[in-house]
Amino acid sequence: MGIEIIMVIVFVVGYLAIALEHNIHVDKAASALLIGMVSWGLYALWPAEHLKVDTSKSISELIQDEELRENHSGFVEYLEVEQDKNEKAALSQEAVVDHASDAGHHDTGEYVQHFVEHGLVHHLFDIASILFFLLGAMTIVELIDAHDGFSIITDKIRTTNKVKLLWVICILTFFMSAALDNLTTSIVMISVIRKLIKNVEVRWLFGGFIIIAANAGGAWSPIGDVTTTMLWNNGQLPSTMIIVTELIIPSLVAMIVPLLIASFFIKGSVERPEKVEGIGHDVASAQSWEKNLVFFVGLAGLLFVPVFKTATHLPPFTGMMLSLGFLWMITELLHAKKKSEDKKGLSVVSVLQKIDTASVLFFLGILMAVAALQEVGHLAQVAMFLDDTLDQNLYSINIAIGLLSAVVDNVPLVAAAQGMYPVGVGNFAENGMFWQFLAYCAGTGGSALIIGSAAGVAVMGLEKISFGWYIKKISLYAIVGYFAGALTYYLMNAL
Repeated sequence: MGIEIIMVIVFVVGYLAIALEHNIHVDKAASALLIGMVSWGLYALWPAEHLKVDTSKSISELIQDEELRENHSGFVEYLEVEQDKNEKAALSQEAVVDHASDAGHHDTGEYVQHFVEHGLVHHLFDIASILFFLLGAMTIVELIDAHDGFSIITDKIRTTNKVKLLWVICILTFFMSAALDNLTTSIVMISVIRKLIKNVEVRWLFGGFIIIAANAGGAWSPIGDVTTTMLWNNGQLPSTMIIVTELIIPSLVAMIVPLLIASFFIKGSVERPEKVEGIGHDVASAQSWEKNLVFFVGLAGLLFVPVFKTATHLPPFTGMMLSLGFLWMITELLHAKKKSEDKKGLSVVSVLQKIDTASVLFFLGILMAVAALQEVGHLAQVAMFLDDTLDQNLYSINIAIGLLSAVVDNVPLVAAAQGMYPVGVGNFAENGMFWQFLAYCAGTGGSALIIGSAAGVAVMGLEKISFGWYIKKISLYAIVGYFAGALTYYLMNAL
């Protein structure tokens, strides 16, 4: 049995452990970390077996191996870069004669191992960027909440009717997600509903619809979802106007249809909590003007993140950490002259102690597991299988990618599609229908399962929503909305 099959088995077993978290009494973060690290461990122990490399050959011989080039082009490209480095080093040391006799008879096994490490470092940068972004966003939101800043929003929401409140929350989430992004918006909106809803299961229901609304809202904005941003930055969807005008209606349908259906089944009113419960906050002693200042500075900081990214082309976490640093300085100066008991719970240091570290580690484990599958080529194989099976039908391929993104991360799936289909003519041209529909499907399809999107994982961690509960109560709504939005796009463009 090859390591590729073993890794798939490990992923499936770990996925089941996450789904059955409450039955097996093992926290999902532990299961996620296990599958992530075991997968990379398996790959690192037997990389030559996966790559099918004869370690007795030199680099030059491996580069000329047509079968290796066809099946593992990434490894061959890595060897070519290393060979080029060796040649330059040899020339600089005036060892041309010695080097010419053998263009790379180094220990090939070392290069195989270095290739694994190279892949790990590449993925770790992307994963760390997401984790630092999440940590910064959670800290800013918690700091606003500690100052009771979200009461500025919740005080404006008077209704306690479940249906009306659900519509208000989802519409607010939908448009906030386009302006911020779906991950940040989900964290913000969970803090808002904690102020509005006392009952935990009712809050879970609202949390599920926040995931649907946040993912739908992020799909039609170039900064709302990471996959739409990828297509925007990489030249497949360079026109912001095209993204907005072509995708806002399908995305809106993907949210409205589940809401309409839910409106027939949800009855009654919500009970508001007297105070924030279950999230570890001390009672805030901030004055009214301090509350307003922290809320607006914090919100401005979150809105600044996509602006900073667009201006500097740096990863989003840098803008988030810049905003956190600024808000941190503001709050330190704000409470500098207060007694320690008066500012207890209002500082960033105290807020950091309340951050849900288990959720961050869960994120790390899941993303590492998916990265391992991507590194050994499983996701590219899935993309090729879809391409062959569905006969390059742009609608079928993208719908399948969207549903798959509920199981594995949508980023590597979109990356695989970008690699398979170069920008060309017709539907595959710049701003073509294939890329538009891919942005919609990859952005909204992850709502089908709670761990299918960054927004879902964040809400799952913050509200402790179980995998099974989400499947029973929310998944069908999300799937119906997904297909309704896809049908809307089809009717808008294909008829």
